[in-house]
Amino acid sequence: MTRGYTASRRATSYIRPSTLDQGICKSCLAAIRRRHASSATVAVAAEPKSPTQHIPPVTATTSPRTAYEIKAGVVLSRPPLLTRDLTPFEKAYFLYQRRLNERLALPFTRYFYYQKDTPADLDWKRKIKERKTPARDIGVYNAYGDEGWNDELLVGAKESEPEEQVEALIRDTEVLGTGTEEEQAVKREKVERPMPRVTEADKTGDVRSLNRALARTLYLVVKSGGGSWKFPCSRLVGGESLQRAAERILVQAGGLNMNTWVVGNAPVGHHNLNYANRVIDEEKKVERLGEKTFFMKARIMAGQAILKDNKLGLADFKWLAKEEVQKEVHPQYWNSVRHMLAER
Repeated sequence: MTRGYTASRRATSYIRPSTLDQGICKSCLAAIRRRHASSATVAVAAEPKSPTQHIPPVTATTSPRTAYEIKAGVVLSRPPLLTRDLTPFEKAYFLYQRRLNERLALPFTRYFYYQKDTPADLDWKRKIKERKTPARDIGVYNAYGDEGWNDELLVGAKESEPEEQVEALIRDTEVLGTGTEEEQAVKREKVERPMPRVTEADKTGDVRSLNRALARTLYLVVKSGGGSWKFPCSRLVGGESLQRAAERILVQAGGLNMNTWVVGNAPVGHHNLNYANRVIDEEKKVERLGEKTFFMKARIMAGQAILKDNKLGLADFKWLAKEEVQKEVHPQYWNSVRHMLAER
């Protein structure tokens, strides 16, 4: 509230007639009104004026605005096809559990399953004499003899290796167990063996094959025209979303031969790249400070990447596990993407 406004209120209160004004003559009342009116005018005129704020006019600037270029990247992975390899301790522990179960189970009565003196019964007698136990994959072990308590193995024993157990099962299945050794060799029936865990691509080191490292997660990394390795990426076109951009990038980078699936609508991570020198986009009048790449997660279910006639200028590709990706990409890039990759 200003000083002039306060003085005017006070003068008005004097001028307005009240119950006390009834004892004053008209001439005196008029004089009082004139005196207070003049004093209020002087007080309002003495009130200093507030300075007017000066707003400079807006002029057009010639310097471009700054911004980051937004890109979409795709972390395309092939999930593990096999369970992981067991550690030596786990192998010994699982074999110990099977031997313990063999020792605690009720004795096996063969006559319940085999008729006496039949070929199957004779085959059973011969095999049980060799392995000393009905179980075929726990090595030579007698669960009901004096050494039944000795059901443990040292870590690294060949009996605990899965490959040795598979071979024992195959040998036991192929041998018929009747007749002489020569007759058994003739009557031996071949059994289809399980597929090996180590493939030809593992042996030859073919990093472009998806038929390798079956117990690990593999990620698609591509080599750009500049020679750097990274995940497939491209700038956003128009107003497309990150998911639509990821689907487009997979087609433009690897072709139509891949059956892929983009998981979710939100990115799983991002990478910032700051330019060392100024980059001016003359078309949009923007100074590019760097790139911000947002990564979408995707899975490959069938097919293979084919870089022929790709639209992103890619020169090569590899399917790599997490520690192999670290060896190929730039250290700064690795710090941004390492937490998006699975350990196995």
